[in-house]
Amino acid sequence: MKITQIRNATLHIVYKNRKFLIDPWLGPKEYMPGFEMAYNPQVRQPRTELPLPVPEIAQADAVILTHFHPDHWDQYAADALAKNVPFFVQSETDKKIIEELGFTQVYTLAESGTDFEGVTLHKTPTQHGRRETVKAACEAYGLPYDAMGTVFTAAGEETLYLVGDSIWCEEVQKTIDAYKPQVIIINACGARITNGERLIMVQEDVKAVCAYAPKAQIIASHMDTVSHLTVTREDLRTLHLPNLLIPADGETLFF
Repeated sequence: MKITQIRNATLHIVYKNRKFLIDPWLGPKEYMPGFEMAYNPQVRQPRTELPLPVPEIAQADAVILTHFHPDHWDQYAADALAKNVPFFVQSETDKKIIEELGFTQVYTLAESGTDFEGVTLHKTPTQHGRRETVKAACEAYGLPYDAMGTVFTAAGEETLYLVGDSIWCEEVQKTIDAYKPQVIIINACGARITNGERLIMVQEDVKAVCAYAPKAQIIASHMDTVSHLTVTREDLRTLHLPNLLIPADGETLFF
C-alpha cells in the first residue's frame, strides 16, 4: 500500500497495485472564493498550489469521489481525467452527474462491496457534521449533505479505511468495529460553518479515533487548504499522538 497526500482530500492510493485517485480538486491556488455559509468567506481557496502537475495527478486506474462538494471536485478535474476511467461514486444521483460530464464507466459503490480488479471497495456511512444541525444548513445553500467513506480490502493487503468528510460518530465507530482496519485516513482540518458547527474532524475527534483504534495507523488528510479550516497540521502535531501521521502535500507514505 502506498498513499500520497496531494492537496486537501485529494490522494493517490496505490492498493493491490492499482492506483486510485480520491476526490480530485485540481484548480490553481485561490481560483475560487470562500464559502458564504462557512468560516472565512473572504479567504480565497485553495490556499495552496498543487504539489504535482495536473496531468500526473490525473493518471490513475480508477477515481473515487466521496461527494460533490466543490472542494472535492471541480471542472479542472473533469477536464483532466480520461473519460473512460472507471469512476466510483456514492449514489445514483452522483452517477448521473458524472455521466452527464461525459464519463463512460461510472459505478455506484455498495456497502456490501464492489469489486475492481482484485480490490473490494465498501461504501461506508458518515456524518458530514452533526446531522441534526448541519444537514439543513447545507440544503439551504443547495449543497448535498451526504458523503461516503470507503473501506478497501484485498487478499494480501492490510485493510484501509478512508473515512471521508465526517466527524467522529457512531457510523465511524461501527465501521472500525466491523472491518478492523490497519490504516485509517481521516479528514481533519476542522472546517466549520458560520454557526460554529464543525463539518469534519477537529482535535477532539482526531484524539477519539486514535484512542478507539490504537493499533491502527491514522493519517490526517484534508489539511491547510480550504478557506473555512480551523485546525492546521501544526495544531495536530501538538497533540503528540503516537499513531497519527500528518503528511505534507506531495508526501508519500508506504505500508
